[in-house]
Amino acid sequence: MSDTKRWAVTKPWPVTLREDTSSGAVVLRPLRRRDGTAWMELRRSNADWLDRWEATTPGERPSASSFGEYVRALSAQARAGTSLPFVVDLDDALAGQLTVSSIQYGSLCSGSIGYWIAREHAGRGVIPTAVAMATDYCFQVVGLHRVEINIRPENTASLRVVEKLGFRDEGVRERYLHIQGDWRDHRTFALTTEDVPGGLLARWQRARDDA
Repeated sequence: MSDTKRWAVTKPWPVTLREDTSSGAVVLRPLRRRDGTAWMELRRSNADWLDRWEATTPGERPSASSFGEYVRALSAQARAGTSLPFVVDLDDALAGQLTVSSIQYGSLCSGSIGYWIAREHAGRGVIPTAVAMATDYCFQVVGLHRVEINIRPENTASLRVVEKLGFRDEGVRERYLHIQGDWRDHRTFALTTEDVPGGLLARWQRARDDA
């Protein structure tokens, strides 16, 4: 199912999206304060896998904010309509995060997708499914026209995600984001509604079934 009926919502947020796959049930849902212990343990155990790709702010010392403050900040962005901050669950266990950020309307109608997943779940099609669900939701419910994903050229695991989903390579943005103490180049990949008239999730399912 890839049409708008699958979402059955009256407002863009909060919302929970689910897709059953061969790897298990992939669910996108809001982050909750009670996720704190599981979230912090997952981040701690995957630090060497994730930290090298984490955005930083030049000249700013690491924040000592609590997990509760982090959840409140994300919830405020979601209520303001500038972000869709999802947790990625796999079979009811927290496996990662996916955020649609920098949402703009008007003549642009665009958003940017970022994500991370625990190492033990990488390569199983979980993030491609999550990105496809989020993209369809942005196009079919939120009303965006374009979504983009910005990836460091060295991040081969993330590059495989956009390759599997057929995102268009729009080239390199030099010194685009500050990561781990320096400004890093990123490649931009994008889709517009015209690229996936039948829905990205349906296209991804067909490609996965044909593989």
